[in-house]
Amino acid sequence: MSKPFTTAKLVLTLFVPFCILSACNTSTKKTADAADGTKTDTGKKVKFLSQPLISSIYTADPSAHVFNGKIYIYPSHDINAGIPENDNGDHFAMKDYHILSMDSIGGKVTDNGVALDIKDIPWAGRQLWAPDAAYKNGTYYLYFPVKDKKDVFHIGVATSASPAGPFKAGPEPIAGSYSIDPAVFTDTDGKTYMYFGGIWGGQLQRWITGKYEADGSKTDSKQEDAPAISCKVALLKPDMKTFDGAVKDAVILDSLGKPLLTKDHDRRFFEGSWMHKYNGKYYFTYSTGDTHLLCYAIGNSPLGPFTYKGVFMKPVQGWTTHHSIIEIKGKWYIFYHDTQLSGKTHLRNVKVTELQHNADGSIKLIDPFL
Repeated sequence: MSKPFTTAKLVLTLFVPFCILSACNTSTKKTADAADGTKTDTGKKVKFLSQPLISSIYTADPSAHVFNGKIYIYPSHDINAGIPENDNGDHFAMKDYHILSMDSIGGKVTDNGVALDIKDIPWAGRQLWAPDAAYKNGTYYLYFPVKDKKDVFHIGVATSASPAGPFKAGPEPIAGSYSIDPAVFTDTDGKTYMYFGGIWGGQLQRWITGKYEADGSKTDSKQEDAPAISCKVALLKPDMKTFDGAVKDAVILDSLGKPLLTKDHDRRFFEGSWMHKYNGKYYFTYSTGDTHLLCYAIGNSPLGPFTYKGVFMKPVQGWTTHHSIIEIKGKWYIFYHDTQLSGKTHLRNVKVTELQHNADGSIKLIDPFL
């Protein structure tokens, strides 16, 4: 899921020494010091912008939604499986999902228990990674990536009459789905789209030819001066369980209208996409992975293309960075994760803080540290 990066301009933004290491193979080596801060290996204390929403279990990749006026969070459930860390992400060995809920930002957070277990997914092999959820016509849908019994990631769907679950998984993955990180967006016209994909351990680069290449690249296309691999986007049929037409590329363009290149690690898509709509514009947000940034690009259609606009969140503590954005009571919030509780990159905790759009439509830069 990673390789070393040496982008000079990022070094000044990092508070932990992960920029010179093989990123996914290492944790950030921090030890707890106080409720609102940690000490680095050098003894420097760092304070966090926000505190973990829950500490009874480890959670990550929070996909937040407002259903019936209440906030529901659909995160990954991190566990310590005892698997050595590697660039393929085998140590992210999640086995179930817990859905969190809260009546308001800053309110009590409830863990609603196991909503879906890998043993109850007929086609699943291992690794229940970052999920998302949606609602339509009285049914709640939980979308999840998991490796099948041949160790290939696909995206499945489970249903429930309650946003908190439990959810019942379908017998097969969504036809035409692959890779990881489903993010589901319903537009104001009622059409629903799924964005998905992640390179490196997410296997997106192994689908370049249209079919899975088991011996394909472990990182990206390896064509540094070619357009970067795009996140995928598909329109969902009204049944919310199948794609309506072909999967398309959610292309990110630079200011000159040219696609971002593979070598542009500061800006190109890696994983963890999300979509929100603001003032009639479509904000495609995502993680740059090995450079640990959250970036955004804006388009006039949910299918793109999207023009790169900048970074909106600096690197968190920990290697991975994954988010969601919601509006509630006239304010916008970003849900994200870091490793404040454990200091280990595969044992994360979800957080929330306010997100602000500037008058010109740009997003105010967020620093996860005080």
